[in-house]
Amino acid sequence: MYEYDEECLKTFLKNQAQLFDEPVAETLEEAEAFLEDCMAAVVENIGEVKEFLEEEGLDVDSMSLEEIEEASEVFPLPGGRYLIVEG
Repeated sequence: MYEYDEECLKTFLKNQAQLFDEPVAETLEEAEAFLEDCMAAVVENIGEVKEFLEEEGLDVDSMSLEEIEEASEVFPLPGGRYLIVEG
């Protein structure tokens, strides 16, 4: 299980519309509960994002790292890490 720090929670709240048509959380507490429920992952770099998506069965071989970073379930965090939310 992952720990979701304030950076993760605030980034998800701010950018959740990239993945969902309607907000799924309005507060930091709701964001944390949602991320825990869907078992969102936090990884250190874009290479780990690619590995995670491959392990989940997604075909990302033909995608560039930029395309992977722009995927709707990938949330770049200000500190350089990535939050991956499977909606």
